[in-house]
Amino acid sequence: MTTAVKSPTRPALPGTFTLGAARGSFELRQFFRNKEQVVFTFSLPAVLMILLGSILDGPTGQAGVSSGQLLAASMIGAGIVSTSFNSVGIGIAADREVGALKRLRGTPMPAASYFIGKMIMVLVTSVAQTVIMSAVAMLLFGLKLPTDGEKGATLVWVMLLGVISSTLLGISISSLTRTANGTVAVVQLVYLVLQFISGVFVTPITHLPKIMVDIASFFPLKWICQGFRSVFLPEAAASQEMAGTWELPTVALVLGAWCVVGLVLARLTFRWTNEPR
Repeated sequence: MTTAVKSPTRPALPGTFTLGAARGSFELRQFFRNKEQVVFTFSLPAVLMILLGSILDGPTGQAGVSSGQLLAASMIGAGIVSTSFNSVGIGIAADREVGALKRLRGTPMPAASYFIGKMIMVLVTSVAQTVIMSAVAMLLFGLKLPTDGEKGATLVWVMLLGVISSTLLGISISSLTRTANGTVAVVQLVYLVLQFISGVFVTPITHLPKIMVDIASFFPLKWICQGFRSVFLPEAAASQEMAGTWELPTVALVLGAWCVVGLVLARLTFRWTNEPR
């Protein structure tokens, strides 16, 4: 009487999130090994905040809130977009141009895991960026850290929604041109224009023409900066906003919508190579 020989069971393949976490770990190691990129990523927003805050600092219509504090709070939010939208868009375009993504395509890793890995890297660098810029703003402009739980929670969800939406849009814009240099020009132009019309460099935002603010309201940067101002500034400073309030439900709605739109755009436009589909 013969007995059937059982075939050895193969270990289960890692899932999308497991692969994404592994990719995120690799992205972080790759980022911090590039010392020039680390210095540029973390120093540029802080240097701009120091220069512009020192030049433009002065009284506002709200007692106890200076222009430097308004600018510093806004630039902390803009720093998140810099480490996500800018860095991801330019980095993916460069990887695609040198063939790194083409080689990665030969592995079993799905595109979703690649996106997750990018978001993990951006989230860690964004937290570090926020800590650095908050410390500079406290020392130079008297910005105060949030002390109550509600503002702390607002800081967390605004950062998470801002990182996710900006990273996905960075992935999308990386496919807009066929060269890394072209992507650098497009990304920097979009980011610079949005900073001006979103009230980052012009404080308070009510000094801007309404048409500019209306256009900025369609994009995440304006709402990210507004959410960060609600965290770092006193409640009375809400009078310096266009609506006279922080509009936090609208902030959550717009950023959440851009997370969905960004995911769809990233999935539809992402290319592993520069070759036509």
